[in-house]
Amino acid sequence: MRTLSGLNVVQPGMLTLLTDAGRLGQHGIGLTTGGPMDRQAFLWANRLCGNDLNATALEVSVGGLVLEAQTDTTLAVTGAELPLSLNRKPAAHWRTHSVRAGDRIELGFARQGLRAYLAVAGGFAVTPRFGSTATVVREGIGGLDGQGSALKAGDRLPCAAHPQHPQWQLPETARPEYAQPLRVRVIPGYQQADFDPVQQAIFFSSLYTVSKNCDRMGYRLEGPAVKTVLRGMLSEGICLGAIQIPADGQPIVLLHDRQTIGGYPKIGSVLSLDLDALTQLAPGGQVGFEAISMAEAHNALLLARYRFETTPLQALAQDGE
Repeated sequence: MRTLSGLNVVQPGMLTLLTDAGRLGQHGIGLTTGGPMDRQAFLWANRLCGNDLNATALEVSVGGLVLEAQTDTTLAVTGAELPLSLNRKPAAHWRTHSVRAGDRIELGFARQGLRAYLAVAGGFAVTPRFGSTATVVREGIGGLDGQGSALKAGDRLPCAAHPQHPQWQLPETARPEYAQPLRVRVIPGYQQADFDPVQQAIFFSSLYTVSKNCDRMGYRLEGPAVKTVLRGMLSEGICLGAIQIPADGQPIVLLHDRQTIGGYPKIGSVLSLDLDALTQLAPGGQVGFEAISMAEAHNALLLARYRFETTPLQALAQDGE
């Protein structure tokens, strides 16, 4: 097999993972979905590079990533506001940049938001495991070595050369804002009926703080406790965004690396669109919840898909400057 050149990892940053859109259809054998925490930012990075929307890219949490190009290609960085520099010169997010072999690519530490996405034209050439390249450290699957390892210094990220590639940027009006306090939409369900009206009112009228116990499995929140009449229940399948209420009454929003089953009562599920912004919150960030119907959720998803597919990218000069 021909060995591809690519990008060398000089510094891996706090937590940098290879990921595609996620490992779907494997819950039956106990494998979680994984995939990008901020799905919209991930999709925009791939679209800017002209990639299939499932192409493998990098999720850079907190920052500190340094790469060295070993080939001529095009890249784009989206998501959190992490300072980007090419050969120690500042470069903009939400647009493509041409890089040449020997160029140095640096992402500093997050100033707003928590996770950025770096895509290259054609995507990174990584062998899938169970249908996906998504890295799930807890399960030891996916990523560069197939065993769920985060990137480390000395890794080579294989990708094909794309020296002549169209240069694009996403209009500012279409870029997400990672402001707070955040308000996210919830589809009530699961054990909703086991939370009396007073407890539901407490949950939907309160502001919660992201605790230090937050990761790709779930966000533990701190705020007014929510109680339920349930004292025990059988474990059941858990969807993305499910909001568990454990015995202490402090909500936990389950995310992409969640366990596949669980036995805590759940008051509902966060609309998947709103998880993108939620997962950009660092510890100390604040979030509130509002209930929406299933029909409203479907409408919001369809509208977001339409906007993504119809928003035109702006062409840049071929040199990308």
